Amino acid sequence: MKNKSLISITDFSTEEILRILAIAEGFEKNPEPHLLDGRVVATLFFEPSTRTRLSFESAVNRMGGRIIGFSDPNISSVSKGETLKDTIRIVSNYCDLIVMRHPLEGSSRYASEVATVPVVNAGDGANQHPTQTLLDMYSIKKTQGRLDNINIFMVGDLKYGRTVHSLLQAMSPFSPTFHFVSHPKLRLPDEYKTFLDSKGVKYYEHEQFNDLIPEADIIYMTRVQRERFTDLVEYEKTKDVYVLRNSMLDKAKPTMKILHPLPRINEINQDVDQSPKAYYFEQARNGVFARQAVITYLLGLKR
Repeated sequence: MKNKSLISITDFSTEEILRILAIAEGFEKNPEPHLLDGRVVATLFFEPSTRTRLSFESAVNRMGGRIIGFSDPNISSVSKGETLKDTIRIVSNYCDLIVMRHPLEGSSRYASEVATVPVVNAGDGANQHPTQTLLDMYSIKKTQGRLDNINIFMVGDLKYGRTVHSLLQAMSPFSPTFHFVSHPKLRLPDEYKTFLDSKGVKYYEHEQFNDLIPEADIIYMTRVQRERFTDLVEYEKTKDVYVLRNSMLDKAKPTMKILHPLPRINEINQDVDQSPKAYYFEQARNGVFARQAVITYLLGLKR
């Protein structure tokens, strides 16, 4: 376990994922306020974040650990031209674990190769966001009572949506059925379809989903990410194509839940917030428990 990092959700076996979910459940019942006494976690956020950074920091604080790091690279030596390699090697001297978000795909994997402590990928470009996946799975299991045979609708930005990419990989051993709903310019990349084909996972692609909502166990809405577009005209064409409204949920299953990695812009109307099917705020809360589990697992404090 020494220096094991979490960069891609595929770094954890299915058995490890299930163990993380069990540990998260334990933390929801008992935060263990002294478990990280004497431990230091560095949060290095080269890209803006609210929920991910604060939930990691909350997870550490609830267990008695200390936080160092930055949320704005302009106040670090990166602004002076320091390389990522040097930043990671230096910060490794000051902490027991590094949590990093960076806009470049592959940056977290590189960081894990040069760090002398475990690294957790808190999002690298449009690539992966594994701790979001774990809290998503924890939310699915809590609301549906199982992970097996879930009918999951993923809606919105499936091209750049790193949360989508991680979640479909992690759920693949549990015989899900995926429905991918997107504008043609934001379809799921072929590499992920090839992955699902290799695992024998059923999936369907749609451009509309209103009539299909009664089939869903989970609707996973995503934001069309302006920061991933080089052409803002294309962003304007796609940003409001899919908007979920409360009136669309009349025929949904009673147990169906709506998830969203957040932040939300226009893709979930605020009239949905009062629906018992809305679960995205509770989902964000689950992030604290999932991240407590990941941190303690990588540090060898929970097995």
